[in-house]
Amino acid sequence: MTRTRVAIAGSSGSIGTQTIDVVRAAPGDFVVTALSVGTSVETLIEQARELNPEIVVVTRGADADRVAAALPGVTVSCEITDIVDVADVVVNGVVGFAGLPVTMETLRRGKILALANKESLIAAGPVVRPLRSVPGAEIIPVDSEHCAVHQCLRSSLDTGRELARIVLTASGGPFRGRTAADLASVTRDEALAHPTWKMGPKITVDSSTLMNKGLEVIEAHELFGTPFDSIDVVVHPQSVVHSMVEFTDGSTVAQLSMPDMRLPVGYALGWPRRISVPYGRIDWGVLSRLDFEPPDRAAFPCLDLAYAAGRAGGTAPAVLSAANEVAVEAFLAGRIAWSGIAATVESAVQSHTPSTPRDIDDVLAADAEGRRLATEVLSR
Repeated sequence: MTRTRVAIAGSSGSIGTQTIDVVRAAPGDFVVTALSVGTSVETLIEQARELNPEIVVVTRGADADRVAAALPGVTVSCEITDIVDVADVVVNGVVGFAGLPVTMETLRRGKILALANKESLIAAGPVVRPLRSVPGAEIIPVDSEHCAVHQCLRSSLDTGRELARIVLTASGGPFRGRTAADLASVTRDEALAHPTWKMGPKITVDSSTLMNKGLEVIEAHELFGTPFDSIDVVVHPQSVVHSMVEFTDGSTVAQLSMPDMRLPVGYALGWPRRISVPYGRIDWGVLSRLDFEPPDRAAFPCLDLAYAAGRAGGTAPAVLSAANEVAVEAFLAGRIAWSGIAATVESAVQSHTPSTPRDIDDVLAADAEGRRLATEVLSR
């Protein structure tokens, strides 16, 4: 049986390393043919020596010679989209807007995109959308929530007629239950202490503000074509129910598993079949309760900021995403308080007049404007 060729964009990050775990567990099913990193050159070299890919990509040209010397016989490139050449499935685990070229090229080439980079789809939704009709092009979401929705929708033969509502679950992050006053003085370390998931710093901070869930609402709209009024968010601290789909007859289908990102990664790599390694298996004799509660929108205003940008459409989500990246970077660097993230994003988005992006240049311009507006807010 031919093994599925897997390319990993962002191989040193959380999604990248967990993708490698899945491949290790099923070497007869998958082979890694390409790896890419931004700055983690030593990690890339170590991974390549184990996995023997055909090509590795370092996005900084200054690192190429060192990588080439360490990996004789392996093609070294500085163009991240080169990984698509040797893949059946491309895992996009790049953080932030930098993942957009991988998303675009994978779909343009009619290949399967295992998408963990939500920002590229959110920012460039109107531009990415036409590429999904390319023969062979398929987006399989790797976010646990969207992967759950994808799995739930397999129970319907006509989602256009039968889908009533998508319910995305949120853990609530490290600050669940705190009021706006309680959150005035939270620290960087507190924001990075996620109770159920181990993720990179940017997405962990986004989880603490609920911006991550807001971005997922926009992504769900793009992925599944569901109106914003039919996408809800509920806080579920155990992170066992990863999301739910309600159908027109009142049935709700949910996907449950213990928190383990290797499950959605494996689901994407194996699509349309399921892999044989059981990640996140539930011990029903131990699991004692499942709790749900509405999100506190006053304490976590980023959620409604994302809904508003999604409804505005056009370039508004790109500006929201870009401004949020700048604000989170400032928070992680100690330049602003946690509450300053939402304030910065809100000011930036309010200063932008949305338009319909016609091409990637328009998306890049919107991203740049979002960063500029956020930077101006921070400078004040």
